[in-house]
Amino acid sequence: MNSQNPLYAPVRGGEHHMVAGVRIDVAPAGAGRIKRVIYPAGFRWSKDMKPVSGTDRCQFAHVGFLLQGQVHVEYPDGCTEEFIAPQAVTIEPGHDAWVVGDEPAILVEFDFKGDTASRFGLNGEHVHGT
Repeated sequence: MNSQNPLYAPVRGGEHHMVAGVRIDVAPAGAGRIKRVIYPAGFRWSKDMKPVSGTDRCQFAHVGFLLQGQVHVEYPDGCTEEFIAPQAVTIEPGHDAWVVGDEPAILVEFDFKGDTASRFGLNGEHVHGT
């Protein structure tokens, strides 16, 4: 990671975590929180995070803005989405996702822990064609 790039700097006032090679900075924001998540090049949820979570797919909703990189998302029904920075991101629970290319993906997320999907009016799981 480029230590000179402010996108990689520690988030002031936030908690810092490393999970399965993913750097997560979390700061409180009203009833929710804002997260800056840095997914390294080569990261894939089903390979790297599945052993940690114990579920087959990511069960969290992600709502935010991709600042850098590219992310491919795939749902069990075969639906796919591509996010290429700079781009707004909305991902429903029940997905696999991975970083495309040699550049880390940096995502700023707005979340409410386990209530993110409902608080943003999203489905609790992916529904084909939505």
